[in-house]
Amino acid sequence: MKPEEFMDALNSARTESQKSFGDSSVLLERYVRSPRHVEVQVFADHYGNAVYLWERDCSVQRKIIEEAPPPGLSEELRRELGEAAVRAAKAVGYVGAGTVEFIMDKEDLSFHFMEMNTRLQVEHPISEMITGTDLVEWQIRIAAGEPLPVTQEQITRKGHAFEARIYAENPRGGFLPGAGPLRYLATPQASDLVRVETGVREGDEVSVHYDPMIAKLVVWGENRSQALNSLIARLREYHITGLETNINFLIDLASHPEFQSGNVHTGFIDQHFNTLFPPVEISDNELCKAALSLVFNELQASQGLG
Repeated sequence: MKPEEFMDALNSARTESQKSFGDSSVLLERYVRSPRHVEVQVFADHYGNAVYLWERDCSVQRKIIEEAPPPGLSEELRRELGEAAVRAAKAVGYVGAGTVEFIMDKEDLSFHFMEMNTRLQVEHPISEMITGTDLVEWQIRIAAGEPLPVTQEQITRKGHAFEARIYAENPRGGFLPGAGPLRYLATPQASDLVRVETGVREGDEVSVHYDPMIAKLVVWGENRSQALNSLIARLREYHITGLETNINFLIDLASHPEFQSGNVHTGFIDQHFNTLFPPVEISDNELCKAALSLVFNELQASQGLG
């Protein structure tokens, strides 16, 4: 739109709003050219106390890899984010677990309130990993009328954590969701530094009736580099057959030089599409192996040996 066209467009929007809703008010929001998606975990009790448990970066859409804390933020900015989130929660008398979401300008790091989700979110384990807390337990205790177990000054942050969402989907096909049997499922070994959160096991079916997420893989490291290397290594320990997953894509994404450097934003996948999805070239040798494998499998099946 050209600047001289703005007033006509504004008046048109006001007229349409008045006709549809009986209100001609129009909200103008700042356009952020290169946004990051940063959210803050907050908790509040029935007694007016509220705290923040630092922030998470969910910039790489479709929110398939999240990390805490976000890369490239100063301690002062982290405090500003946390304090702004707590003010928002207190302003509405909020009680319980909440996630205050911000759009952050990648260039000047200014941040702007977007929304508050009144619950724990899928990525809350990375907040637990860097703060040493059990937020589900907190939620139950606060719902039972107990006060927050700690003050803001007692909440410390240590290390770095990543979460990768493992889906039954086709990344090259526009991330279309998939379905089918989990004929074979091998996961990384869980430990104090690695969490595998899942609701399925080998032999289960990923249904078309529910979200196709198979698991959340959560890792912790002393710093971002260590945590990222652990994430890649643990993803390589995942083995699933029976349906297509996004595991190889997650490995490619986590290994990408720009992601490794922390240069994340909401348009990351689109910007680096060609390097994340290079042309697939299959050699004649690989085609012959695949054809022979198919023939042998069919032969075994026909002889009752499969």
